[in-house]
Order: sequence, then C-alpha cells, then structure tokens
Amino acid sequence: MADNQLITESKQFAVDIIRLCREMRENGSAAAIINQLLRCGTSIGANIHEANYASSRADFINKFQIALKECHETGYWLDVFFEAGLLPKEDYDKAFSKCSKIRKLLIASITTAKSNMNATQ
Repeated sequence: MADNQLITESKQFAVDIIRLCREMRENGSAAAIINQLLRCGTSIGANIHEANYASSRADFINKFQIALKECHETGYWLDVFFEAGLLPKEDYDKAFSKCSKIRKLLIASITTAKSNMNATQ
C-alpha cells in the first residue's frame, strides 16, 4: 500500500517540479540552477520506480536510499530558490510539503525493508 502511494506521489511530484521549473525559466531565473532542481526533483520517482525491478532486497533498499538523498537535495534547492526570491511562498510551501511527505514515506519504507531483511537473515 505505502509503495503504491509512494509511486503515485513521487510521479506527481516529478510532474509538479517540471512545471515549476518551466515557470521559473519563463520568469527569467538562471537555467543552470533550475536544472539542479529539475534533476533531483525528478530523480526521486525514477529511483523509486527502478526499485521495483531491484535484483535483491539490498538493491531495493539502495534505490530507496538514493531516492531519499535526492529528496533531501530537492528540499535544499527549494529552500535556495525561496530564500533567493525566485520562488513564491505559496509555490515553495506546496512543493516543500510534497517533498517532505515523500521523504517520510521513503524513510518508513526503508526502515520496513531493512527490518524485513534482518528478520529473514
């Protein structure tokens, strides 16, 4: 159940990030730093999706941990854009809230997967 929610939430978040980055580009923000947000924000869902095809439980956990790292980086870039005045508060709050929700789901999923892996050893 949580995995399906994670897949759905992360895919929608990637779409939201793409739209947000497009909007910032249209407003004349620096493309180089927009690309940083675009890469990490869309990478979260890609790594979660890739985890579904993991070759082992350890590989699955590793993909989720990479997604978690990308989630933390996305939060960082959202903070930077907001603090630099390039991202309106409403957009920041919405994106950061979604990012935080995905981060919590990832942490819970990683904890469960590690616990299940240890129980079978």
